[in-house]
Amino acid sequence: MTTQQRRYDIDWLRTLAFFILIAYHIGMYYVFEWGWHIKSEHQSIWLQDVMILSNQWRMSLLFFISAMALSLYQLHNPHQGVIGLRSKRLLIPLVLGMLVIVPPQLYVELHEISDYSASYRSFLSDYYNLNTTLAPERHSPLGLLTWNHLWFLPYVFVYSVITVALRPLLVKICQLALLQGASLWSFIAVLVGVMSIIWLNLRREFPVTHDLVNDWYSHAKYFWVFIVGYCLPHLNGVWRALIRRRWYLLAIAIACYAFLIADRHGAWSLLADQFEHNLAVRSFYAIVVTLNHWAWIICLVGLAGAYLRFSNAFLVYANRALLPWYIMHQTLIVVAAAWLKPQSIPVGIEFGMIVAFTLVGCTLTYEIVKRFTIGRWLFGLK
Repeated sequence: MTTQQRRYDIDWLRTLAFFILIAYHIGMYYVFEWGWHIKSEHQSIWLQDVMILSNQWRMSLLFFISAMALSLYQLHNPHQGVIGLRSKRLLIPLVLGMLVIVPPQLYVELHEISDYSASYRSFLSDYYNLNTTLAPERHSPLGLLTWNHLWFLPYVFVYSVITVALRPLLVKICQLALLQGASLWSFIAVLVGVMSIIWLNLRREFPVTHDLVNDWYSHAKYFWVFIVGYCLPHLNGVWRALIRRRWYLLAIAIACYAFLIADRHGAWSLLADQFEHNLAVRSFYAIVVTLNHWAWIICLVGLAGAYLRFSNAFLVYANRALLPWYIMHQTLIVVAAAWLKPQSIPVGIEFGMIVAFTLVGCTLTYEIVKRFTIGRWLFGLK
């Protein structure tokens, strides 16, 4: 993609999504009751309401942006293969992450939830042993080997392979007069309608596992998001419309979020009491939840399209560094939390130190690996 053709708003959105992810994962250390690898002594109930703001759509935004970037790349480079490129940029870092980056998270977790006290070297001997008996409740088909927070990488790779194979069909569908002339509101109705059906029929039947094989609710949800993101660059009328209507979309998103938070605090108890046995009520909740999901995603796309169509030194740097940052960030958060928790530091100072440790660690990782061919290869850099 040439400089003139590059959509900097998508680059900004990718960067924004990453920082939302960092904030969310730091929040997981402090939020009350929500299970994580390690939990602070200073847990907050009110933080649940704050984190629910991005809880439903933060990963969908990453899939959506990844699909848009793939689509835009193929629009301007139709004869260049992308599967080989994505294999190098996604699968090699995934293997590195599973073998080297992720293990400290499980090590900290075992110390946190049990009386496990072995050294890290001893832990690694179990981690790499496919027949280990350590922590059987944490086993995958590969023993303790896991991709943990890196589950996004195999998912987006699989979706990319399927979508590239379907590209001729998807392009033809997008070229239909019905879609080219679609209004923004009819577009949203389709997005919400399909997602509501997924939410109603698969959410309970297939709880989220992130294991790639049995995660059918997640696949239905995220692949639908991926397909929509891939198609949007072919639907210029819709893209322009969501930029024009960005403030309406933001208002809808805020209204849906406010409804869901009020519901969490018992404001609609008469309605909520009928959820289990009334299909109409469940369908209503499905529409609100999925409208909230989509409104935040497309309003952010609209806001970025209106105000972030420029580049600067930070964006150029972040665009190159995001993949190493993503690979490293959660392990850095967990390690920082495990180091600081016994120190009984005031929560505000502790929080600032975790943020600083994570950002500095991410930056140092990128600065080191970019200087070596093997480092660039392992971390998926060009």
